[in-house]
Amino acid sequence: MIEKKQFYINGKWVDPINKNELEVIDPSNEEVCAVISLGDSEDTNLAVESAKKAFPMWSSTSKEERIKLLENLYEIYKSRWNKMAESISLEMGAPIDWSIEEQSSSGANHIKNFIKTLKNFEFESAFNSESNNHITYEPIGVCALITPWNWPINQITLKVIPALAAGCTMILKPSEIAPLSAIVFAEMIHDAGFPPGVFNLVNGNGDGVGTQLAKHADIDMISFTGSTRAGKLISKNSADTIKRVCLELGGKGGNIVFADSDPDAVKRGIKHVMGNSGQSCNHPTRMLVEKSIYDRAVKEAIEEAENTKVDISSKKGGHIGPVVSKIQYDKIQNLIQSGIDEGANLVAGGLNRPAGLNRGYFVKPTIFSDVNNNMKIAREEIFGPVVSIIPFETEEEAISITNDTDYGLTNYVQTQDKEKAKRVAKHLRSGGVEINGFGVSGGTPFGGFKQSGNGREGGKWGLEEYLEVKAISGWK
Repeated sequence: MIEKKQFYINGKWVDPINKNELEVIDPSNEEVCAVISLGDSEDTNLAVESAKKAFPMWSSTSKEERIKLLENLYEIYKSRWNKMAESISLEMGAPIDWSIEEQSSSGANHIKNFIKTLKNFEFESAFNSESNNHITYEPIGVCALITPWNWPINQITLKVIPALAAGCTMILKPSEIAPLSAIVFAEMIHDAGFPPGVFNLVNGNGDGVGTQLAKHADIDMISFTGSTRAGKLISKNSADTIKRVCLELGGKGGNIVFADSDPDAVKRGIKHVMGNSGQSCNHPTRMLVEKSIYDRAVKEAIEEAENTKVDISSKKGGHIGPVVSKIQYDKIQNLIQSGIDEGANLVAGGLNRPAGLNRGYFVKPTIFSDVNNNMKIAREEIFGPVVSIIPFETEEEAISITNDTDYGLTNYVQTQDKEKAKRVAKHLRSGGVEINGFGVSGGTPFGGFKQSGNGREGGKWGLEEYLEVKAISGWK
């Protein structure tokens, strides 16, 4: 069993002030796989003090110095790619091949893309050729970075790397459910040679370290990825200190499948939701299908769900793994039951574990047809391998149904009519729209409208989140 009970503060691995241990559960077998410590206010304060002391030095480093250190980190990350993948597979149940190819690769890609962004970013410029004003972009200060369990290193690198590039110092609080990948990453940061205090890691839960960071007077910014419920609490706890709050929260994406969509559109949409065992905030969990092809689409969805294999995370083979915890498993089961109770047509999957899996948090790939947008399964983020199929008749109705949600992270459009695709995309109220299965490029801004959050991650937009803008007059 793995024991990782120390925190990384001021360039060293240190023991927690008080003993408060937590067992990390392997979701494939429900057994303890690791033990970590949960921090308290004294640990949080030490980490914040360390970051605060390091800020004047780190914020004054040159762009070239930061690039060199980030390039060191990138090389170290590549050399430990599989170790990162193994940690993620163990802690949150991603099948090892998926963890190598998708989870671990996301971290490397973000480091590489932010290095490119930093090289091209100008921190100072004239306002315009006639003006006597000068504009500077300066690091906002000490940042608290709170990351989730579903894409652990993806979200860590989307926050830590631009914060480092901007000249900020930081405290990372990863999910206590999946903390092992963050510890591996902290080891990489140390070996890359970042100065003491620039990066600090304190494990803890949301009610403890998370709340302490949100309320802390010496934290200038907090960036959080997680549930909308938790995002609301962080916003409230941060209000008294007027710190910047950036939130990437839940989603309930609509996937509009028009009658003229390509032949693979339905199965592609189902496969997208099943990936990562349905545990992605931008998944297209509501599939809206034009009525003229509705019956065919439901049949194709059933086929894809029934062809989706479920198994333990240590096996290879293109299957999906468990969901992360008993809490998540029970939530998904309750929502599946609500779909049945409200009259949706359960056409694939359903309650309880798949056959042959007697322990572990495994969920059947599940499809509901004949769903209306007022049902609970169409309103709430399920965060599991569950798709709701909703019929529509007109383009306007499809747009209306898709936008009728509290969320607005990513929506999807399937049609071979390019002008219709563009027209619909512009009317969808979300931070992103993907057309015909084309995913976003590296460095594209990611974030949401409405209760899916605020701010953007990725590319120059992600870097600018960690910068303040200063206007200086009389410069010339």
